[in-house]
Amino acid sequence: MNTVARGPEFMVTRADGVWLWDTSGDRYLDGTASLWYCNVGHGRTEIADAVHRQISTLDAYTVYGDFSNGPAVELSERLAAHAPVADPRVILTSGGGESIETAAKLARRYWAVMGQPERTHLISRTGGYHGLHGFGTSISGMDRFRNGYGRLVEDTSVVPHDSAAALEAEILRVGPERVAAYFAEPVIGSGGVYPPRDDYFTEVARICHKYGVLFIVDSVICGFARMGNWFGIERFGVSPDMVVFAKGVSSGYLPLGGIVVSGRVADPFYNGEGNAFMHGTTYAGHPTACAAAMANLDILEREDLFTVSLEVERHLDVALQGLASHPLVAEVRSGVGVMGGVELTEEALTGRGITTAEVFAEARARGVIVRPIPTSLLVSPPLVITWEQIDHLVSTLSAALDAVAARH
Repeated sequence: MNTVARGPEFMVTRADGVWLWDTSGDRYLDGTASLWYCNVGHGRTEIADAVHRQISTLDAYTVYGDFSNGPAVELSERLAAHAPVADPRVILTSGGGESIETAAKLARRYWAVMGQPERTHLISRTGGYHGLHGFGTSISGMDRFRNGYGRLVEDTSVVPHDSAAALEAEILRVGPERVAAYFAEPVIGSGGVYPPRDDYFTEVARICHKYGVLFIVDSVICGFARMGNWFGIERFGVSPDMVVFAKGVSSGYLPLGGIVVSGRVADPFYNGEGNAFMHGTTYAGHPTACAAAMANLDILEREDLFTVSLEVERHLDVALQGLASHPLVAEVRSGVGVMGGVELTEEALTGRGITTAEVFAEARARGVIVRPIPTSLLVSPPLVITWEQIDHLVSTLSAALDAVAARH
């Protein structure tokens, strides 16, 4: 709010492919796919046409109780067919935050109906971002999103993002009989782009299985070809109990999210008398949003963006690593998924008083949008970006760093 109060708003008027235009007609490369979501690029008329066809036939209707609609069923079946979850069931929502809320509540409710109501504790990891609803805020791995709101959801804790041993130690500290679930992103996204060690998720899956803890993967950022597959976590060869998705499922053309739930977790609610899960969202299974998602998935498959994204990942990695030698840069994190983080040095941030917001502003003035967080600049472009456009993105970011360094 303070940013808007200080000056004029940056008004985006149209978009096409990887490009945005403002009210002055100036063009910008969308180096973040908006908020990590526009995987197929802007302006895809196929999605707009699908939305028009569906909204002209059945705009929206609830899927509470036994109500349903064709697009919701078709999308759920399509997602289930590709999910790395045993005997999958799909619950649809309007976005990532709602999906995390659903997964957290379902985890606690599952243990209650299984006769272990004391299993309420939720563990997450440093740097993890899980939306900003009630549970999402409470399990955030970043203090800046948790502080200042009074008491949040209780029975939560955070462990170091890069240590499976720390997860096991925390389960033992809390007591396995009290731990409901562990939440993790395949690659930490908004917290700074931190890929896991090669064996991290193998160990995590083993530990969760050992103590009966539900393993919940937050694939909101990593899914739908951003990591070369459907949900991101497939890259590490494990099968979680739930997968949370949103963003790239519709490339943001309409709001949509959901969770894929294993049959084991779903079974007591389908087949147990009186085991109601009293939870739902108004726009769950929205037929027009589902039609947009189906058209988006058609593009992902028809253009084989699952394979293309791996090539984009490699080129982006090489280009970004060229920034590692810049005097203001401490570290470049890239190479796992079409995303990257450029960390500024402590000397630049505290010694010279440089902010990532300054670098962001310089890059935008030169026609490239990146995402500033307190110590890093993040990039996550649409998967349809070309090599030339990647080089333009990175060279512009380098020029922005040069300009800020010269000013300080």
